[in-house]
Amino acid sequence: MAGAACGSASEQAGRVHARVIPPRTDTIGFEAPARARRCSSGSGKEGLLLQGSAGGNGVILWLRGGGGSPPAGSWPLLQRGDTVSPRGATVGVRYMMKDVARGFTLDSGVVEVRATGAVLTVDARGTGIETAAAGRVTLEASFDAVPLETDTVSCRTTL
Repeated sequence: MAGAACGSASEQAGRVHARVIPPRTDTIGFEAPARARRCSSGSGKEGLLLQGSAGGNGVILWLRGGGGSPPAGSWPLLQRGDTVSPRGATVGVRYMMKDVARGFTLDSGVVEVRATGAVLTVDARGTGIETAAAGRVTLEASFDAVPLETDTVSCRTTL
């Protein structure tokens, strides 16, 4: 995590709380420090990148088209390879089930953004297909009181 020293106030101010609900097995819950930064893809597309992780579990959320002032309201979910839509959110989760890492991106659901100045609260709820779970998995994630940092990172994607 570039831009903030371990244990700094900006790194500890926000948290992500997540529940992953796979079919036919126990719910996995975790929380972690979270951060929010503006990002640029280099092709004129800007956005906000929220991420939080700890112990192999994590959530990443890209709000594409939200590079100016912190956006508020509902955001449609975009597929990872969508290069045309001007505004939307992409959400991915990685979680540990016993000692095996699993993950998926949301392909249905909603992202709600609330902003108070430069502090963001973002709720993401939806489902996606996780191959090892043999079906649809639900994610409920909340980024709580995450300050928007001043540094900018790359949000360039490659497929």
